[in-house]
Amino acid sequence: MISYEYPLNERIRTLLRLEDLYRKIAHFLRGQAPQDHHTALITLFEVLEVASRADLKVDLVQELERQRQILMGFRNNPEISEQALSGALYEIEQASASLLAMAGKIGQYLRENDWLMGIRSRASIPGGVCQFDLPSYHFWLNRDADHRRRDLEGWLAPMTPIREGLDIVLRLLRASGRGEQQIARCGTYQLTMGGRSAQMLRLQVANSEAVVPEISANKYAINIRFVMPETLARPRLAERDVAFELTFCSL
Repeated sequence: MISYEYPLNERIRTLLRLEDLYRKIAHFLRGQAPQDHHTALITLFEVLEVASRADLKVDLVQELERQRQILMGFRNNPEISEQALSGALYEIEQASASLLAMAGKIGQYLRENDWLMGIRSRASIPGGVCQFDLPSYHFWLNRDADHRRRDLEGWLAPMTPIREGLDIVLRLLRASGRGEQQIARCGTYQLTMGGRSAQMLRLQVANSEAVVPEISANKYAINIRFVMPETLARPRLAERDVAFELTFCSL
C-alpha cells in the first residue's frame, strides 16, 4: 500500500514538511561520503527556513498540553493500561519542557554563525558551493566523516525539541482516525463534509492500482481524482473504478 497524506490547514502542512526534512537529515547523517553530509547540511538550512515561523513553538506546546489534558482524563480507567498511559504522559511532558526551555528565536544560534550563513547564502546559487567559491567548506567536506557528523549533530541538537514535539503531535493525529474503504467511480470521488471536521486526510492505495491521487478539499467538500502515473506530464484521468482507504484525522 502507498499512503498519501493531505493537510487541511497550514499548521499541519508545516509539521509534515518539517517531519520530511528531519527524516532526510537523519538519512544523510548516517552516510560517510562528503555528498551525504553536504545534503544533510543543506537540509538543515531548509529546516531553519520552515521552522522560523514565530508561533511554531507555541503551537506545539499548546497542542501537547491539550493532549496531556485529554490523556489525564483516562486516569483510573480500567480499560486503559496505566503503564502505557503514564509512558505517554511522561513523553508529552518531557517534550513540552524541552520546547519551553528553548530560548529566543528558533535556530538563532545558526544565524549567528557567519561561516554557516555564508554557505547557506552560496547554496542558493546554482553550483555556488564549488571549492573555488568556498575553500573553507571544501576543507570541511574533506575532513574525517566522524568529525563532520559530530559538527552536524551539534548544529542540529538545539532544534531537537521541535522534532520531538512534532513527532508526538503527528503520531497522535495519524492514530486519531479509522480508515474506511471507498470506491472512486471512473477515477473520481467526491464527498460533502456535512459538518465533519478534519485536520488531515490519509489515503491508502494498493501498489497494483498504479494511480496517483490529486486531492482538493475545504471545509465543505473533498474531491479526489486518480490519474495515470505514466501521463503525469499531461494528467489523464484513470477512467476505471479505484478502490482506496480514506481516513479523516483530527486532534
